[in-house]
Amino acid sequence: MSNLTIITEFILMDISSSWELQALQSVLFLVIYLGAVTGNLLTITVIMTDPCLHSPMYFFIINLSLIDLCCISVTVPEFLVNSLAGNKSISLTACVAQVFLFIFLSTTHYVFLLVMSYDRYVAICHPLHYELTITSHMCTQAAGGSWVSGLVFSAIHTGTMFRLPFTGSNMIYQYFCDLPQILRIASSDVQYSEFVVLVVSICISIICSAFLFLSYINIFSMVLSMHSVEARNKALSTCNPQLAVLLTFIISGFIAILSPIADKASLSSLLTGMIYTMVPPFINPLIYSLRNREINAALGRMFNRCFEFLTRVFCD
Repeated sequence: MSNLTIITEFILMDISSSWELQALQSVLFLVIYLGAVTGNLLTITVIMTDPCLHSPMYFFIINLSLIDLCCISVTVPEFLVNSLAGNKSISLTACVAQVFLFIFLSTTHYVFLLVMSYDRYVAICHPLHYELTITSHMCTQAAGGSWVSGLVFSAIHTGTMFRLPFTGSNMIYQYFCDLPQILRIASSDVQYSEFVVLVVSICISIICSAFLFLSYINIFSMVLSMHSVEARNKALSTCNPQLAVLLTFIISGFIAILSPIADKASLSSLLTGMIYTMVPPFINPLIYSLRNREINAALGRMFNRCFEFLTRVFCD
């Protein structure tokens, strides 16, 4: 053990030695990041400032937008700073922080999707009981439970992966501290412990997913049985965006899990990482704004208020 070197930093992937390609890559990341930040901040702002959207469903959407905003901010700014500075290393502490926050936010996002499926189930299948069931107190408890669940889950996984020092390779073939890459270079004891934790986590996820999909099956069964076209369209306008966000989350999750673990720097590895870390936070605000009629209307009202304010300022 005295001859082993304890790793205190990792070297992130560099797919090109060309400065021009690195600059193009940084510009692409910056555009996606700014788009995601703008979209999610706009979603949060329009919901908070419009009284018509002060309901449990939109309270949960605010939390999802906040999670998406934080999630993309965990990895991309660090990459942009390192890329512009020509630095491909990341400290062990920063790597631990990235892994912890990414697992924390991803888990919390999933739990919120479960809560929102229950919210829509009660609203559509038991509308008369909605105000008695989905109270402000219940929403606060559900939100708190979601954040705490993500915190506990992340602490267990991060503690398991970093409980022993790294003494082998310090090469990470991804633009951030990716979980599979960390496990690839971890010791066999850590890999076994994390495998056990993952199996338990997958079993819990399967049970939660069964509840989630059962909720949406009941929801769409009820929607299809509605005789009023207007009522059916209104129900679908609130369910379809959530279902689209759920499918985006699941597809990106499957890509992250099923993609082969890269053992060299490649463009395909970079694109895979981008799909499940950057695409969902970028397109989720688009899904809400394009598919939800109430948010669409609220956006129009907010832009009208801004236009009227600017008109008064410049006219005066």
